[in-house]
Amino acid sequence: MAQIPSRRNVATSIVALGAASLLLSGCVQNAAPGAAAIAVTANDDGCTVSSASAQSGTITFDVTNKGSKVNEFYVLGANKLTIIGEVENIAPGATRQLTVQANPGNYFTSCRPGMIGKGIGEAAFAVTGESIASNADHEAVVAQYVGYVKSQTEELVPATEEFVRAWIAGDTGKAKELFPTARIAYERIEPTAEQFGDLDPKIDYRKPGAIEEGIPFTGFHRIEQDLWLDEAKKNYAEPDKAHYPKDDLVPMSAAERTKVGEQLIADVTELKDKVASKEFTLTLANITEGAKSLLDEIAKPDGKLPGEENEFAHTDLYDFTANVEGAQVAFDTVRPLAEKNGEKDLVKELDARFADMTKLLASYGSYEKGFTSYDKVDEKQRAELAAALSALSEPMSKLTAAVVK
Repeated sequence: MAQIPSRRNVATSIVALGAASLLLSGCVQNAAPGAAAIAVTANDDGCTVSSASAQSGTITFDVTNKGSKVNEFYVLGANKLTIIGEVENIAPGATRQLTVQANPGNYFTSCRPGMIGKGIGEAAFAVTGESIASNADHEAVVAQYVGYVKSQTEELVPATEEFVRAWIAGDTGKAKELFPTARIAYERIEPTAEQFGDLDPKIDYRKPGAIEEGIPFTGFHRIEQDLWLDEAKKNYAEPDKAHYPKDDLVPMSAAERTKVGEQLIADVTELKDKVASKEFTLTLANITEGAKSLLDEIAKPDGKLPGEENEFAHTDLYDFTANVEGAQVAFDTVRPLAEKNGEKDLVKELDARFADMTKLLASYGSYEKGFTSYDKVDEKQRAELAAALSALSEPMSKLTAAVVK
């Protein structure tokens, strides 16, 4: 089966609430009495927040859409991934309100016109003052994480479209450049995708899994094989892989590229639509066990650590980093519940291990500058990565028990 700029999230016990996003019951502690709402102007190409800071406690944003597209507004953690609060479906000309309860820390704000693609107008937002007690509940935490999954699928679709269009057009250089980055959002949330029947196999099965299970070899890795065909021929000439069919180790025709590429776009779009459905939800255990499975997927025999995930392109460090980021977002989202349950030592240990893992991965590159080709990472370096991953996986295995009580 396919496997489920590195920044450490320094945000602490944070929960979102409000009619436009996540709703929490109970009192809000340390709110700023009489504090005015912070005005946000969203449009098709910008996102302007009237203040770059606020006091800890309850913070309200009045978001006005002055563009021509439906928009959404986010408050993100310091890693620019964890969703602290969001307000979506802001129609042109409309104003909607987002209220968050935030501890001191560094955050970011951004908008997403059209509710698709990456956020724009990203800006730093600082919260100062004293720490506040969280009134997080299970329902709100789950809703917060579902919002994150949804945001990742909204990034996945246009990234996949750009990659596929380049490949179909025969722009091999651009397609090779886009292959690892088009997959980032998917690798952060793959445990969720695996809940939807055959979508994960269609999108991200590797060749051995597809052949051995008797299903079509499609998706990202079918395109990877076509882009790095010489490497594929070399790999499947090995005696231990002699049982795999060789008749697909030829360049795909234009018609074949179109068929496979359009199917991949349709499949990731279907994933986005399923996640956006009102019927879609998760449990706390889905979140915590999903975080653990993201780490487990890295080390499995056909995973990133052995170099088998992207066996032709050798871009495994992109996926490795995305898996770790996805696991950390899940942990950050349930953090308030773990702390509430008296698991502060576990939280502290996980913070330290994520920091170690992130620092080590960053020594090999970044999404923006590129990562070291994984075939250039020697056994000693892989052992170092394995040790850091193991040190992180051990406390992560305790997270479900710490949260689901």
